[in-house]
Amino acid sequence: MRYDIVVLGSGPAGLSAAVAARGRNKSVLVVGNRWQDSPLARAECVDNYLGLPSMTGAELMDRFTRHAEESGANLVTGKVISLMAWEGFHLTVGSELYEGSSLILAPGVVRQAKYPGEMEYLGRGVSYCATCDGMLYRGREVVVWGLSPEAAGEANFLSSIGCKVRFVSGRRPAELSDAVGHLAGAVQAVGGGDTVEWVQVAGRRLPVQGVFILRSAIAPDTLLPGLAIEDGFVKVDRRMATNIEGAFAAGDVTGAPLQVAKAVGEGLIAGLSAAEYLDKH
Repeated sequence: MRYDIVVLGSGPAGLSAAVAARGRNKSVLVVGNRWQDSPLARAECVDNYLGLPSMTGAELMDRFTRHAEESGANLVTGKVISLMAWEGFHLTVGSELYEGSSLILAPGVVRQAKYPGEMEYLGRGVSYCATCDGMLYRGREVVVWGLSPEAAGEANFLSSIGCKVRFVSGRRPAELSDAVGHLAGAVQAVGGGDTVEWVQVAGRRLPVQGVFILRSAIAPDTLLPGLAIEDGFVKVDRRMATNIEGAFAAGDVTGAPLQVAKAVGEGLIAGLSAAEYLDKH
């Protein structure tokens, strides 16, 4: 389905953008985690949000989410695996494909180090989604680098469809299937020839055909190649526009201060700017 605006991120910035865009009668899809998993939801007391002092983060997130839903925005829980800017924006969320005429990036702060070989072999043995690419590796040796709460479940899925799976993490998750081997440590590098042939874990090179790096989120510039980054944050102008036509950004992803009020304000601007962009085009 195609929407006027797709918002990546279901925190204060993304929800504020959705409400603003709905106020301009634009169809809006918000893709993100459950609000209960938001860092803000774990705050015991938020005292610096104007007019609503001494609320818990969970109370704020509940209100924000209900407001966006009641405005008519469509909220989908999931992680964006791929994003392509072509005649608008095409996004893969799990196994579903969505399209948007405009895009607002509001994923919060996503800090992640790239491992040697990760970007070189992306799509040639390195994957960020087990359910998307798992069938390509049936009967093959793969490593799952578990950096998200859902990673053990995805490793179990790979094992269930016939992959030979080893799971890498600090310690073995309780929910990991007995059929999945566990390696204590961290992925240090990925390498091979035309495709992945080995992964280095704890100083050892292991022969594999696939490496699934399962993070909780993917950095915006990884999802959207060519996106301008400055001092580690997405670069925007006063309209919250990025250097990619039709793409805007708001909230913690654009830099400090990392506070709710700033995120909500930038989300408002991004939502209005995206609506204005669509009206002009």
